[in-house]
Amino acid sequence: MQALVLEQAHSITLRDIDLALAVGPRDVKIKVHTVGICGSDVHYFKHGKIGPFAVEAPMVLGHEASGVVAEVGAEVTHLKVGDRVCMEPGVPQFDSPATMRGLYNLDPAVRFWATPPIHGCLTPYVVHPAAFTFKLPDNVSFGEGAIVEPLAIGLQAAKKAAIKPGDVAVVIGAGTIGAMTALAALAGGCSRVILADLVAEKLALFAGNPAVTTVDVRQASLFDTVREQTEGWGADIVFEASGSMRAYDNITDLLCPNGCLVLVGMPPDKVPFDIVAIQAREVRIESVFRYANIFPRAIALLGSGKIDVKPFISRTFGFADGVQAFDEAAKALPGDVKIQIELA
Repeated sequence: MQALVLEQAHSITLRDIDLALAVGPRDVKIKVHTVGICGSDVHYFKHGKIGPFAVEAPMVLGHEASGVVAEVGAEVTHLKVGDRVCMEPGVPQFDSPATMRGLYNLDPAVRFWATPPIHGCLTPYVVHPAAFTFKLPDNVSFGEGAIVEPLAIGLQAAKKAAIKPGDVAVVIGAGTIGAMTALAALAGGCSRVILADLVAEKLALFAGNPAVTTVDVRQASLFDTVREQTEGWGADIVFEASGSMRAYDNITDLLCPNGCLVLVGMPPDKVPFDIVAIQAREVRIESVFRYANIFPRAIALLGSGKIDVKPFISRTFGFADGVQAFDEAAKALPGDVKIQIELA
C-alpha cells in the first residue's frame, strides 16, 4: 500500500510500503478516511525525534484517525462492516500492571501509532484492535471523528482537575490541545474559561463564546485579567497547555488558594518551581499523559452537540497532497489549528 512515510528529518514521501494487515479474531480492518496532523507528527518531521523517541527507520506518520470498518475478526460483535469509526491510537499490553489498574496510558509497553518504531495510520487501510475502535454517531463527521484524539487529551485534563460546577479556569495556549482543553473544561462544569495565547487568530475562534474570555498576552496582562474576572480571588484551575517554558513564570500566582495546576503541555526542558509559593497556597498539581477510558466520553459529547470542534478544523488536503499538507503544518501559520488529510 501507499503511505505517507517519514524517511528521516525533513523528508516525507508518499510511496509503497509493506504493512501487516492480517486480521486477528479481535481485530478490525479499517478503510482510513481522515487523519489529522498532530504537533508530534510535525516535530518528528522537523527534528526526527521527540526526547528519547528517535526515528531510526522509515515510519508511517499519523495517529488521529477515522474511517470505515472493512472487515471484522471472528470474535468481534460490537462492530460490523460499514460502521463509521474512530480509533484510539495507543494499545497497551492487556495484562500489564498499569492496564490492570485502569491506567493503560501509563503502560511502558504501549504501542502508539507514529511513535518510533510503530507505524502510524496515514495509509489507506489499517488493522486495529476492536476494543480500541469506536463507532461514530451519524451526526459526527469523519473530520470530527479524527479530532476525537486531541479532544480526549483535553477531557483527560478536565477529569484530572476534578472540576466543580461553577469553577473558573485559565487555559494557557490556544493551539489544538489548548482549544480542546478549553472546550472540555466548559463541558465539565466550568462557568468561565480565560484563554491566553500570543496568536490573535487562534483566540478569535472563541469570539462568539460568551463563557470564554480571551487574552492576547502581547497586549494585556493575564494576571490582571484573572484578578478582574475573579474579584481578586484567583482561578480555581490553571491548565498549562502551551508547553512554553515562559508560561511557568509565576504561574501559581494565577491560582486561588487550594487551586489546581494541571500540566498538559510538554516543555522542552526542565522547569523550576517555587515550592514555597505552591505550599503557601496548598496548590494541587496534576499531570496529563495522553488519556485512558476517555474516547467514549469524547464521542458522546460530540454526538450530543455539547462540544463543537468543527471551527478548529482549519484546512483539509487530499492524500496525494499529503507532503504539501505537512509542509503547510510545519509553517505553523497563525490561522491554522488543525490540518487534516482525507484518504477517501
